Amino acid sequence: MCGIAGLWSFAGGRADELAALGRGMADAIAHRGPDKGAVWTDAEAGVALAHRRLSIVDLSPAGDQPMRSADGRWAIVYNGEIYNAAEVARDLPGIAWRGHSDTEVLLEACAAWGVDAAVRRFVGMFAFALWDRRERRLVLVRDRLGIKPLYYARQGGVFLFGSELKALRACPGFSAEVNPAAIGPFLQRGCVPGAMSIYRGVAKLPPGHMLSVDAGGEALACWWDLAAVAEAGQAAQDARTEEEITEALDLLLRDAVAGRMVADVPLGAFLSGGIDSSLVVSLMQAQSAQPVRTFSIGFAEKAFDEAPHARAVAAHLGTAHTEMEVSPEEAQEVIPLLAEMYDEPFADSSQIPTFLVSRLARRHVTVSLSGDGGDEVFAGYTRYLGIASLWRKTGWIPAPLRRAMAAGLRLPPPEAWDALFAPVPARCKPSHFGDKIHKGAALLGLDGVDAMYRRVTAQWPDGALPVPGGGGIQPDDGLAARLPGLVARLRCRDMLGYLPDDILTKVDRASMAVSLEARVPLLDHRVVAFAWSLPPGLLIRGGVGKHILRRVLDRYVPRALIDRPKIGFGVPVGQWLRGPLRDWGEELLSPAALKDNPFLDAAAVRRTWSQHQSGLHNRQYRLWHILMLQAWLRRWGI
Repeated sequence: MCGIAGLWSFAGGRADELAALGRGMADAIAHRGPDKGAVWTDAEAGVALAHRRLSIVDLSPAGDQPMRSADGRWAIVYNGEIYNAAEVARDLPGIAWRGHSDTEVLLEACAAWGVDAAVRRFVGMFAFALWDRRERRLVLVRDRLGIKPLYYARQGGVFLFGSELKALRACPGFSAEVNPAAIGPFLQRGCVPGAMSIYRGVAKLPPGHMLSVDAGGEALACWWDLAAVAEAGQAAQDARTEEEITEALDLLLRDAVAGRMVADVPLGAFLSGGIDSSLVVSLMQAQSAQPVRTFSIGFAEKAFDEAPHARAVAAHLGTAHTEMEVSPEEAQEVIPLLAEMYDEPFADSSQIPTFLVSRLARRHVTVSLSGDGGDEVFAGYTRYLGIASLWRKTGWIPAPLRRAMAAGLRLPPPEAWDALFAPVPARCKPSHFGDKIHKGAALLGLDGVDAMYRRVTAQWPDGALPVPGGGGIQPDDGLAARLPGLVARLRCRDMLGYLPDDILTKVDRASMAVSLEARVPLLDHRVVAFAWSLPPGLLIRGGVGKHILRRVLDRYVPRALIDRPKIGFGVPVGQWLRGPLRDWGEELLSPAALKDNPFLDAAAVRRTWSQHQSGLHNRQYRLWHILMLQAWLRRWGI
C-alpha cells in the first residue's frame, strides 16, 4: 500500500526541477507510505513519477518504486496489492525477476500483454500510473470497485495526478477553486460523488476505468463495467441447489481471504461481531496455524457498542483479540483531524470509529482485513427490501393521499417514536427506529423505487438544499432498463455510488492516515460476480438479507452469536451536538462564520441548527454534513 503522485509538463523541464516538484507532491501524502520515498524523471518529456512506500510484500530494495520495466520502456508508480501475482508471474516466462513484489509482476505483465489485457488478469485493488517512454503516453488505471483512489487534472500545460488531493495541492500553481456544483451533492450524500471533485477542473478516475493521456488530451475507457456484470448475472442465475451454492461460496471466499493474508509484515483483522467481519475472521482463522490478531473498539453509549459481540466471536474462534473502549472525549478528539484526513469534504460520521479502530490495529499490525462490502454485495441493507416492499404496497395509492399519510407520520419527532416503542424488545424492531419511521414517511409521496432510493440516501430532499438556488442530484438514467428487478437495481446503485464514494473512501483515508493497509476480501471481483448470479431468495429470505452469507458463517460461528439487530458503526453525533460539541458547532455555524461561505444559505443553516437544538427534530446528519464542509473550508480555504 502506498501513495502515488506525478506530473507531466508538456513543455519539458529540467530533471532537478521535475524531481523537486514530484518530491513535494509525494511528501504531502507521506502518511500513505512512511517507509520510503523516491522520484523518477523523464526530463526530455517533462515527466515526474513520485512514490511513497508502505512496505508490505518484498521489503527489499527490489520492491521499491518508481520501477522501470526490464526492457526500459515503461515506468510505474502503483498503490495497492495484486493477490494473484504469483499466478500471473507463472504466465510470464522468460522474465529474469529482480524480486518478488507484485509491483514488478504488474509492470512486466503490462509490458508483455498491454495494459488493457493485463489488468483484466489481476485480482486485487490498485491505482497506478504507467509511463510509456517510447510512445510518450501516460496511462492511469483504477481497480474494478474503486477500492484505491486516484485524482487527476490538467492545468496550465501540466497534467497532475495523485492518490489524494493533497498531492495535487502541493504542486506550485495548482488552481484550488472550489467547484460550486459539488456542494449540493456533498450536502445530500456526505461525500463528493462520482467523477467530480471538490475542485473545479479536477476529477476522480472512476472505478474500472483507465485514462490514456498524451499532449493532445485524454481518452477515458471503461475496462470493467459493474452494471454489465450485474446484468449478465441476473440474466443467467445459478441453478444449483442451495447447499451446492453455499459450498461454492465458502470455497471462493476462502480463496479471496487467503490471497489477502499474504504479507511480509504483521497482519490482522477488524472485528465488529457482525456477519461480514465475523465471516472474514472465521475464514482467516480456518487457514491460519496461529491465532489471528483481531481488533475492535467499544463505546460507553450502549446503543453504539458492538464490542461485547466482537469479544464473543473472538473467544469462539480463538483469535488474539485486542479491544479498547473509547470515551466520548477520545472520539471527539478525532474531529479536528478530519478535515486534514479527508482532504475533500466528507461527512459519514462512522469515519470517527473507523479511524479509531485503524489506529488501534496499527499499534500491532501493518495490514488489516475488513468486512466492508458485504451489505452491498449480498443485499444486507434493510432499505433494499423496505423500498421495494413499500412501493409494491403503496404505489397504487393516489399521490396526494400518500403525501398526507407521510405528513402524519412525520409529525412526532424521531425521539417521540423511539420513546413510544421503547417497551418493544430490540430484536423486534430496527435500530434507530424513529429515524427509520421518518425516512419511510418521506418516501410515501414519491413515485417509483428510484426516486425513493435517491431520497432515502440523501439527507436533504431535492430542491430543499441550504444552498443558493436549491439543487440536487439528477437521476441515474438507464439503469432501470438494464436491471428491472427492484432490489437488484438498488444494490447496483449502491455499488456504483455509495460503496466507492462513501464506504471505500472512508476506509482508505482512515486507515492510510495511520499507515495501515486495509484489505476487503468481500469485494474480490470474483465474489461480486458470483453474488450477482444468485437467485433473489438466496440473498433475502424472510425479510432478512445476506441469507447465503449467513449459511456460510453457520459453518464457523453459532448463529446465536450473530443473530441480532444491526447496530451500525457510528457515534452519537446528535447527542454530542446538543452537549459537548455544541460550542464547536455554534462557532462553525455562527452568522459570522456562515457569512464567509458563499455556498450556503445562512438562514436555512441557522434554522436547521435551531431545530436540532430545540430537541423537536433530529437534524444530526444534515448538520454533520454542513459542519464537515465548514471545517474543510476553514482548513483548506475558499
